[in-house]
Amino acid sequence: MSAGFDSIDFNAFHRDDLPARLAAGNGALAGPAGRRLGSLAFRTPEGDAYTYVPRSDGVEVVAGEESADTVIEVSPEIFSNLVNELDAAAGLLYGGRARCRKGNPIRWVDWEPALRAMYHGRPVYDPATLDLRDRHGDPLDPARAFTPADDREDMAWFLRTTGYLLVRQVFRPDAIDGFLAEAAELAAEAIPGDGLSWWGKGPGGEDTLCRVTRAGARPQLASIPSDPRLLELAALADEPLAHQSKGSDAESVSLIWKRPGMTEGLGDLPWHRDCGMGGHAILCPLLITSVFLTPANAHTGELRFLPGSWDRGCGPIDAQHPKAPRGISIVAAPGDVSLHYGDTMHAAPPPARTDLARYRISAVTAYAREGARPHRGRYYNEVLHRRDDGQIEHLSKLAEKA
Repeated sequence: MSAGFDSIDFNAFHRDDLPARLAAGNGALAGPAGRRLGSLAFRTPEGDAYTYVPRSDGVEVVAGEESADTVIEVSPEIFSNLVNELDAAAGLLYGGRARCRKGNPIRWVDWEPALRAMYHGRPVYDPATLDLRDRHGDPLDPARAFTPADDREDMAWFLRTTGYLLVRQVFRPDAIDGFLAEAAELAAEAIPGDGLSWWGKGPGGEDTLCRVTRAGARPQLASIPSDPRLLELAALADEPLAHQSKGSDAESVSLIWKRPGMTEGLGDLPWHRDCGMGGHAILCPLLITSVFLTPANAHTGELRFLPGSWDRGCGPIDAQHPKAPRGISIVAAPGDVSLHYGDTMHAAPPPARTDLARYRISAVTAYAREGARPHRGRYYNEVLHRRDDGQIEHLSKLAEKA
């Protein structure tokens, strides 16, 4: 257990604390999200178990696991971390630190919004109930873009309300050219299995580079986190945030390449939150900044956001599913910058075109509270790398092994 967080007793929590939270209103928040997922049980290796049963008016906690549709086995310490939002289902499955003893472990991931409501009273995201307003009380346009010269109070309000922000023409073309030149060098150096790059399979089954996490090894890209223009944008957050230092200075910036027709790997991302691997209680508010080096749109590989989702509970969703939400698509030019909170649901679906010479390339860095680090000292990039070929497996494949 990380310092500053109370250890949760597995049995006492389920007998006393959780029923009290549910009765106080958390159950009513969680019930609708859980009803379509069936019942979920947590058990310890010692055999203690409790099942969460969605009801029409909330969630009931039942001792035992016999009636559960899905049974997840975790240690008491990991369960304590789950309640304290230090660990999360996806990170535990990727790290092999939890086992599904019955049912489909993806159901546990899908239960996450309901669990956050049960444990913490966080409302479940429902766009139908949102009424987004600007700071003057008028309806807010969630697709609005800003420039560095716009009113900072308007920009801060927009970020606070939607959870994201697009700012145009932050970097000049000569700076973008320098970033692209260094990106080409890094791409040429990347090797499948080096632990600092993400790979997948292209349309013909060829190894395809999707991401490099050591862009800070190049001087111009390394300057991005401390660039005064980005620091001014990070200062729009409601509390002071500093650049999130990772395992090495080289890992201070990542590069993302969108590729058409990916058949394996995580080149295309579903609706997700960046703290969905764990660490929300320590890392957030986490502000992710993307500097677009090439155009970003539906043809080249867009970035989408769910407005107002950053302070609600929302689980991963396949962005390509016919019933998946569309959200707001970022249409950006080279030199534009987007910011979003780590808890904001966002997606990166595949490019709509397959005949272009170049697709979206973006440089990404992050800002968090001073000294914020994952509670186990490992960043998500370390947890995701499980294969010698550098391919990051989709969570659904990991679930089959869990």
